[in-house]
Amino acid sequence: MKRTLFFKIFGGYFIVTIALSALILAFSFPVIRHYHIETVAGNLRDLAIVIRSQIVQPMIEGNFQGLDALAKSSGKEISARITIIAFNGIVLADSEEDPKKMENHRTRTEVASALEGSPGRFARFSDTLKREMLYVAVPVYKDKKVIGAVRLSQYLKDIDTITGRIRWSILQITLFIIGASLVAAFIFSNNLSGPIHELIAASQRVAKNDFNVKVFLRNRDELRDLADNFNDMVSRIKTLFTELSRQKEEWNSVILSLREGFLILDKEEKFVFFNESFKSIINTNPDKGKFYWEVIREPKLSELIKTVRETKHNHIKEIEFNNRIFSCSATFLNVQEEIAIVFHDITDMKNLEKIKTDFVQNVSHELRTPLTSIKGFVETLGETVSNSEQKHYIDIVKRNTNRLINIINDLLLLSELEEKHMELEHEKVDLKVLMENSVKLFEQQLAGKGLDLAVSINPNASIIKGDAFKLEQMLINLLDNAVKYTEKGGIALSLEPEKTAVIFTIQDTGIGIPGDHLSRIFERFYVVDKSRSKRLGGTGLGLSIVKHIIMLHNGKIDVQSTHGVGTKVTVTLPFDPSLSL
Repeated sequence: MKRTLFFKIFGGYFIVTIALSALILAFSFPVIRHYHIETVAGNLRDLAIVIRSQIVQPMIEGNFQGLDALAKSSGKEISARITIIAFNGIVLADSEEDPKKMENHRTRTEVASALEGSPGRFARFSDTLKREMLYVAVPVYKDKKVIGAVRLSQYLKDIDTITGRIRWSILQITLFIIGASLVAAFIFSNNLSGPIHELIAASQRVAKNDFNVKVFLRNRDELRDLADNFNDMVSRIKTLFTELSRQKEEWNSVILSLREGFLILDKEEKFVFFNESFKSIINTNPDKGKFYWEVIREPKLSELIKTVRETKHNHIKEIEFNNRIFSCSATFLNVQEEIAIVFHDITDMKNLEKIKTDFVQNVSHELRTPLTSIKGFVETLGETVSNSEQKHYIDIVKRNTNRLINIINDLLLLSELEEKHMELEHEKVDLKVLMENSVKLFEQQLAGKGLDLAVSINPNASIIKGDAFKLEQMLINLLDNAVKYTEKGGIALSLEPEKTAVIFTIQDTGIGIPGDHLSRIFERFYVVDKSRSKRLGGTGLGLSIVKHIIMLHNGKIDVQSTHGVGTKVTVTLPFDPSLSL
């Protein structure tokens, strides 16, 4: 059963009021009775002292009949029982009983105290009158010597009757106070819970997307502030909700109108959202809430989704659907653990790439044969010419012919590397051996320029899996660039392990690369200093070849350079530590 706020507040006040009233009554009744008994005992003591002065002489003279008559007459006047007792405990007179029939009172508590010189008081059941009595006794003196005691007593029943009337009056007053308190608690609880109920009702309407609700309270307290804040909050929520709805509509319009296919899968791999372009890609209209693999039977897509789900990182994969090639970019959405996939049609681009590659390969093959013939005839012609000027011209033709042949060879190699389905010769490769062999090729050039060479190889990181010929080609191209563009200083090579990768670094003190050129150095035929590159025989394809070789080995390359200071090239290749064991 739901316990309302009103019930809690009113119930709390009710329990507290009843508990306090019960405690007051429980403690006040004994206190009142005790106080009344104390008052009656004090009065009896005062009366006993007054009577004491009247009985001293008759007790000395032994006028016991006079004492008894005095006790009976005085007892009726003061409505109390009077008992006069000798020092030896014998009852000399009593206002209600025959003293001769009464037993010795020497051991009675109040009497014993009085005979010892101190007023005594005690409440007990009277064996003589068969009732509960309150006894007060005071000593009787003669020449400062105790000669007896006078005792006054009163029925406790009479005291209880009086205190009972007082109790009833107190109980009536308490009941009235309880009733008034509960009425006040009811009004207070209702005043407190009423505004809260209004706020609850208003919040329920807001939860149902009714943002036109307002709460106005007459209270001038914190609840009024709460209501004002609630109204302000609802107004802001309404504005934000309107803005979000507008943005959502715009977003839906944009997504639905995209030429690219768009798909969102939930954490269970079920369809959450997709646009019209996606439906046209798969040639079907899937139902939301259905598992994607019930509609799309494509292993590469399943592999992409699995990879993104496991790594929680973005991945891109080329996948073919209905004879069209798509670049599928999958993104992991952390909040809902969903996966968003964009399908970009790259069929035309792939066809153009293939046409371009075929054209380059065909032209290169067609040019290689006549260039080789030209080179042969030029070399033959050079041997037959003795004129220095003619020989100079022949050398120019020969040098440019060699440059054309190098460009064609590099173009063919680059076309081969760009083939996505290219097979690499995967084998154990000792990078230490490759580096040493590559360095030997440039010993003469290094010595000719007076350049220093520093090589640092960690033997634990020298063996990887890859294509030895292409890796050696990569090293030669990087070393060739470093030697070509370094006139003084030196070149440093290093090879170090790093977790699951091996880091190869080549650093030179050459002319460096200006910052605005760094982003383009891997483009085909791009050279920073064209005149210098031509003079040194560069084709502008070396770094492009290096990058493709590294990509085929699932590695990455980073270049840092300062113009006039030098260049540092860092190559990161996958590394399996078990291969070096």
